[in-house]
Amino acid sequence: MAQSSIEWTEMTWNPTTGCTKISAGCKFCYAEIMSKRLQAMGIEKYKDNFEVRVHESALNIPYTWRGSKVVFVNSMSDLFHKDVPLEFIQKVFKVMNDNPQHVFQVLTKRADRLQQLHKKLKWTHNIWMGVSVENEKVRKRIDLLRETNAKVKFLSLEPLIGPLPNLNLGKIDWVIVGGESGHKPRPMNPDWVIDIQDQCKSKEVAFFFKQWGGKNKKANGRLLNGKIYDEMPEIQLQHSV
Repeated sequence: MAQSSIEWTEMTWNPTTGCTKISAGCKFCYAEIMSKRLQAMGIEKYKDNFEVRVHESALNIPYTWRGSKVVFVNSMSDLFHKDVPLEFIQKVFKVMNDNPQHVFQVLTKRADRLQQLHKKLKWTHNIWMGVSVENEKVRKRIDLLRETNAKVKFLSLEPLIGPLPNLNLGKIDWVIVGGESGHKPRPMNPDWVIDIQDQCKSKEVAFFFKQWGGKNKKANGRLLNGKIYDEMPEIQLQHSV
């Protein structure tokens, strides 16, 4: 568990670590870079660098949190990677099911495996399921997400490296948009962002603008038309029993 600087969450929880590149959005993967740093620091969890690993010991952590948290699950991995066994995914879901006082945000690029497994998982209201969609080539991930039994569904359009006109936002509760950061970031056209914002507004979908990105993402900030857009779905939590 760690406090997070990601604008749309409060903290991270990583019961799995490691991943492999699957599409253009993975080109400058921040998790891969961070994993190398953590390995160099001698952190046991990252001794195998970015190889996919599951961590049984991490499953107990959410039971220790006080109050209500908003948690990004597997910021350093993809829970639906082919090398993460279904049995372990089910264990992660049981932890989330057992802690209805917290919101757990799960994000994947492997929408095909998500769609294959979703009926074998228990979807409580505190589990927000999202897919990453960086350009037109991977738009199908949205349709696969829509087919699942997730109660709250969201899109992370980050890094946005191409336009996404005429999105089908049916059954989608939340859209996050962000530009790429790093040493050689691919540019994001402001028109793409404004078009997505307009689509969300017309369909009454919560819109969150995360950042413009670029080499100096802090300097570029997250103002869109002079405003900060940080809408989120309504959070409905239950007290733990």
